[in-house]
Amino acid sequence: MNPLEGRQITFVGAGTMAEAFIRGLLAKDLVSVEALTASDPLEARRNHLTRELGIATEASNAEAAAAADIIVLAVKPQVLGKVLDSLKGKVARGTLVLSIVAGAAIGPIRKALNVASMVRIMPNTPGQIGEGISVWTATPETSEAQREQARAIIGALGKEIRVENEDYLDMATALSGSGPAYVFLFIEALIDAGVQMGFSRDIARDLALQTVRGAAIYAQETGEHVAVLRNMVTSPGGTTAEALYQFEKGGLRAVVSEAVLAAYQKAIDLGES
Repeated sequence: MNPLEGRQITFVGAGTMAEAFIRGLLAKDLVSVEALTASDPLEARRNHLTRELGIATEASNAEAAAAADIIVLAVKPQVLGKVLDSLKGKVARGTLVLSIVAGAAIGPIRKALNVASMVRIMPNTPGQIGEGISVWTATPETSEAQREQARAIIGALGKEIRVENEDYLDMATALSGSGPAYVFLFIEALIDAGVQMGFSRDIARDLALQTVRGAAIYAQETGEHVAVLRNMVTSPGGTTAEALYQFEKGGLRAVVSEAVLAAYQKAIDLGES
């Protein structure tokens, strides 16, 4: 059964991530265009979604949310307060609310909207092509049926992991939410090294991108611990061993750990502020 059948879904905020959700839901035939509405203050974004995806759009958050069974908050953290003010008294108590607002805790949003059923999600950038991974949690009042609805919506972006404690969302922000930027930096460094050796930038880019992509897929497919896979590639006294020695000598492992922990602390600080 399709848990979203007959449900009206409103996206408050029509930015890149909202569009990714909508495209994923339509591609998987989980909803029809008639079941979707999006609100956004920018006319250009509203026109884009209507033109490209055929869904209804509104400038008013309250009007867009009026008949919604499910509301997805997909706005920037700095405008969340204003958005919640626009929705106060306009959301039915039994409405399921999903939030992808970075750093925004469940409690203040529930209180502002006077709803019981709420899901907080930490998606990441690859979700825009259906290859993301999202970590999410739900309030105890969220029914099992509503959790299945949330899971279907979140699955439009790729894989999903449900956790019981909201604290894990800050951890996910640091690891998987910000994670693509870490990988992009490493890829950039590989490309630069390739160019320094004498490859053209285009060839170095192709080599680096496919190597990272292939290694990730290989690790997923084999299910082996990544340390085992690393050892399989590393011959004693060989080129890989020499490169890995330089990584360890430079403290790569420690730097990565420190960077992710710093991002985690920043996520906590932003949530508190």
